[in-house]
Parts: sequence; structure tokens; C-alpha cells
Amino acid sequence: MQRRQFLRAALGSAALSLKAAPAPRPNIILIMADDLGFSDIGPYGSEIATPTLDTLAKNGLRFSQFYNTARCCPTRASLMTGLYPHQAGIGHMMNDYNRPGYRGDLNRTSVTIAEVLRPAGYRTAMCGKWHVTPQTADNHNWPLQRGFEKFYGTIAGAGSFWDPATLTRDNTPIRADRNDFYYTEELGKQGAKYIDELAGKPDPFFLYMAFTAPHWPMHAPEATIAKYKDRYKAGWDALRAERHAHQKKMGVVKSKWELSPRAPEVPKWEDIPNKDWHIRRMAVYAAMIDHLDQSIGKLVAKLKEKNQLDNTLIFFLADNGGCAEGMAPRNENDNNPNTSSRPLKTLDGRDVKIGNDPKVMPGAADTYQSYGPEWAHASNTPFRLYKHFVHEGGISSPLIIHWPKVVKAKNTFTDQPGHLIDIMATCVDVAGATYPAEFKGEKITPLEGQSLKPVFEGKKRQGHEAIYWEHEGNQAIRMGQWKLVKRHGTEWELYDIDNDRTELNNLAGKETARVEMMSAKWEAWAKRANVLPWQSWQPPQTNQKKKKKQA
Repeated sequence: MQRRQFLRAALGSAALSLKAAPAPRPNIILIMADDLGFSDIGPYGSEIATPTLDTLAKNGLRFSQFYNTARCCPTRASLMTGLYPHQAGIGHMMNDYNRPGYRGDLNRTSVTIAEVLRPAGYRTAMCGKWHVTPQTADNHNWPLQRGFEKFYGTIAGAGSFWDPATLTRDNTPIRADRNDFYYTEELGKQGAKYIDELAGKPDPFFLYMAFTAPHWPMHAPEATIAKYKDRYKAGWDALRAERHAHQKKMGVVKSKWELSPRAPEVPKWEDIPNKDWHIRRMAVYAAMIDHLDQSIGKLVAKLKEKNQLDNTLIFFLADNGGCAEGMAPRNENDNNPNTSSRPLKTLDGRDVKIGNDPKVMPGAADTYQSYGPEWAHASNTPFRLYKHFVHEGGISSPLIIHWPKVVKAKNTFTDQPGHLIDIMATCVDVAGATYPAEFKGEKITPLEGQSLKPVFEGKKRQGHEAIYWEHEGNQAIRMGQWKLVKRHGTEWELYDIDNDRTELNNLAGKETARVEMMSAKWEAWAKRANVLPWQSWQPPQTNQKKKKKQA
């Protein structure tokens, strides 16, 4: 009798233990594209072949109103730390303006996702673009010094895809070793290798995949470019209209949001010379995104092989809107290997033709070009402006979430707004980690973000009272349906985002009290978040002009 009671008690305890056992913590893969416009992938309206991302979106959740910070470095600082970029010391690029928010080097009063997840038992690895410390500095702020156990990628912000500048393995600089080396493909291969190694361990892993595609230069294998050689003959105006129609049909954007008009700096397709060159630039850009998707496919295939896909949380997003930057010819700075990302010669010794020259068709290793404002305008369909600016075209990012164990309402969109600062909070939440008050003797800036996990579960999260931006004197604040925004040196504009997300109907003159209230909140945030004194900000090109005049 006593033995029977003992067995019952033991079995009951075992059952309770089984019930109380927590679900296994997910692996986390954070994938970021570089200079990818809002409409540049299939799940957000593009014609470019992105079958891997299509499948992740079909079996996951898409955010229609997710935001970045409009530029490479600030976005990476915000993504990694869960803070606004100025709080992490990178309000601009890798320049030190001798102000706390603009040191151009990830500060020690912030912690990275890897630094938070590693003490919680996660293995950590990174592939790709780091770009939160000067490339001429020592390795004090390289990935292995900020919580990652493994690293393969580049420290600098851009470079040839055939021979990338500052290529590094762990803490050791290396060099592309063969003529058919293609960076996007190599990142996919290395990421799959890391998954192969890490998925065999009992602990979950965090993998940060920071691709450089489709950032300039326009480089891609010729066979892939050929897939798109005739696709863009109708020009950018036709492409924008086509994508917008597709977006409305899919539910990416609301039908009442009008397509923004062609930008003043973008000519009519019918009026331009050198059409073959323009078509080629967009074909190369499309091929770069095609290869990006192929490399993400390598990661997904490896997860399936390791039976890890269902319990892996995958994020896919972009660091800013499409890039309208031109590409100047070679200059004296290109002769300095410590600061230039533009190689003078290919691996096999040919001269690199640097600059947007219509006589040179981009794509090969001996070219170095960008795709310009014309195609960037199409990338950001249906929004206004580009990378650098905090109007919707500069800060709107696709965000795909794939996590089969949690996301039940598959192939759906959410219009709940989110921001980069929410990624760290989400990782901390799903990993059961603790965001520290202190780390390695430094007091850590409190986390700004809020977890997105309730949204994944189909719930309504409380969200932020306000979300803020500043970059190069361009400023914005969003509160609910209202967004206050301005370009540097201009007046505030006010938009009702629910009805006019393409920012065509400025209500600032009619809603003066709202403008006053929201601008005051922006000023208060700017003081708190190391943005001020923003009034003294001058974009780098203005500083260069002043120096030339003084000289």
C-alpha cells in the first residue's frame, strides 16, 4: 500500500514537472539588408525574384509600418542596442563631432544583443557588415569585443562585392582569395556553416546576418543580371505604378494612400538619354537582391536540415530606404587604403572604373557605380524621399517575422507600428534574458524599446506614446496617427498617417496647437537622447564647402 502511494506521488510529481517545463527558447536569426527600399522584395510589391522571402512571409507575419533610422550606421547602432542611435554614440556616421551623441563609435554605456543574450546561455555569431566603429581604429569595438563568439564580415560600411574592403574573420583581417568570390554568396555560405556548428549544441543561438546587398556598388554575377536585362525597359515611372498597384492588391498599403508624385530631381523616363545604361543599373540592382534571397535560402535550408526551423525566430528588415546617392569619379582619397572602400584595381590587376559613367555598364569587378535617385524613387514606392531623410521613404522598412511555434495568423500584415529599438526588447523577451543596469563596470542606458512578441501572437500591444528621429538635422516624431517631420533648415510638416502615409497633405497650418505640442515633445526627447545641440548641425558636404572657402 505504501509502495503504491509512493509510486502515485512520484508519478504525480513527474507529471507536475512535465507540465511546468518551459518551452525551449528559440534560436534567433536577425537578417538585415542594406539600402533596400520598402517595395524592393516580393512580399512588399516587387517584381524581383525573392522566393525565400516570399515563403517566409507566406508562413509568417509582415509589418506594414516598421521603421528604421534612415542611415546605415545609426540603424545598426539602434538595432544592436535597443536605444536611439544618439544614445549609443552614433547619431551620424563614423565621424567624431566631439559630442556624446555623435562620437561615431559604439559607446560602452550601451550593450549589444549579443552581450545580453550570451550571459543568458545563447551562443552568438555574426556575418556581414558591422559599421559601428571607425575602420581605422583598433579592434576594441569589433564584434568579438561586443559579445559575439564568431565573426565573418566587414568592419567598414561599403566596398566591392568582388573584393570587399576590411574583410575579417574573427579579429583577423583577410582578403578575398579568388576571382569568382562574391560577398553576398559567401555570407550565405558562412551563415549556413555557423548554423551547422551552433545547431548541434544544446544551447540556443543568436545569429546576426548583416548583408551589404543591395548597397552600392552595383555588382552582381552576369548570369543573374541577364534574368532582368529586359525587365526595366518601361522605366521608373512605369515601375512605380506597377509596384503601387501590386502593393494595394496585396494589402501592403491602403488604397486611399495616393502614390507620391515623381520627385523633382527625377526626370520623365521619356526625356532621358542613355536608357540602356539606366536599364542596366536597375537590372544589376535586381540581381543583387536576387542573390540576397538565394543566400537567405541557404540559411533556411540548413535550419530545415537541422530540424530547427520551427523553433527559430527569423527577422528580416532593412537599414534605410533606397539610396539616391550618386557615385563620383575616383579622387585622391581612394589612394588611402585605410579609409577608402573603393579599390583601385581588381584582384586580377585591372583598373577599376569608379563613378557613374553612362559609357560603362555596371556589374563587373572593374566597375563601381550606384543606381541613383531615379531608381531609388521606385525602390521607395509609394513614399517620398530616400535614405538620409526621415520622411517615409527614408525610414520605412519591410519587416518579416517567421516563427512557426508562435506566429499563428500566417500570411498576414499588421499595421501596428514598430521601430528598431523594439528588436532588442523582443530578443530579451523571447530569450528569457535580462537587460542589465550595469555591464563590465559601466552604467547602461535604460532600454528604449518594447517587445514585439504580443504582435507575433496576434495581440494588440500598447506600443510607444511617441517614436522619434533625427539624422543630419532632419527631424520627426510620430504619435499615433500623427507624424511631424521636417527636412533640415525647413519648417515642420504635419501628416495624418492613417489617411495620408505618403505625406502629400501638410496639415501644419490647420493644426498649429498639435504642431506646437509635438515639436515640444521632440525637443524634450532630443535633450534626453543626446541629440542636442541639433541646431548647430551641418551636413558633411556643407562643412567641406566651408573648408574650401576658408582655404
